Amino acid sequence: MQQVPATGQEGCVLYSDGRKTGTVPRQVPELSGLAASQRHPGIFWGHNDSNNAFELFALDETGAVKATLTLTGADPRDIEDVAVGPCEPGQKATCVFLADTGDNFERRKEVRLFRVTEPESIANATLPVEALPFTYADGPHDTESLIIDARSGRIAVLTKTRASLGDLYVVEGLKQGGSGSATKLGTLRVPEDVDRLSTSASLHPSGERLLVRTYTRVWEVRKPGAKRLEDLVGAQVVEVPGASQAQAEAITFLQDGRGYLLGSEFTGEPLVRVDCR
Repeated sequence: MQQVPATGQEGCVLYSDGRKTGTVPRQVPELSGLAASQRHPGIFWGHNDSNNAFELFALDETGAVKATLTLTGADPRDIEDVAVGPCEPGQKATCVFLADTGDNFERRKEVRLFRVTEPESIANATLPVEALPFTYADGPHDTESLIIDARSGRIAVLTKTRASLGDLYVVEGLKQGGSGSATKLGTLRVPEDVDRLSTSASLHPSGERLLVRTYTRVWEVRKPGAKRLEDLVGAQVVEVPGASQAQAEAITFLQDGRGYLLGSEFTGEPLVRVDCR
């Protein structure tokens, strides 16, 4: 793969090839999402797919489990991704958001995000979550990618579809006991539509880059000077280094945005880190 240099924006100009840093631990055999902690350097939040205990794991890049958070207050159906960002727009406090948005047959009338404040220390704990339900303005969708803009606190999801890399929806009006609404911003497409079925995404701290993972490749959406999520629609989309993994369902930028970590379902699968060249 010949990389296209990224110029005029924060982050790597070119990426190195990925290197194995560890393996998926036995506690997370269906690793479906990763997100770099914003409070604890070197820590990544990870979770299992559906039909597992409601838990959040603090991992390092080797796959070592540093803490297990047992979550209470909700009954998840199909958690597909995780992201970290402001608990509320304008707040400095950061929260972990889990996307209970999986809907293979597109039948769920309402889906949810779960929100929990990032803990002050990395230690085993039992924590309550806040359930934030929402609906799509145009009917149900299957979604496995959660996106949070750290600058504004805005939240978006990217659909999993065979028609494109995905439709980008901004989620607004979230609150406990209420119902937010997801409104389509536009469609992301790769050159010549050669790939689709997005399984995870991660927004760069600058907001100018968006990583999107599929089962076979990793794509970066680039828009120098992007001020809001809408600016990513119609932006340049280029392939960047990926990894050979059995069930490629997790990706996150590193805390400083100078690279990213790739994860997969199945215990023993490699965790792969990609850094600046």
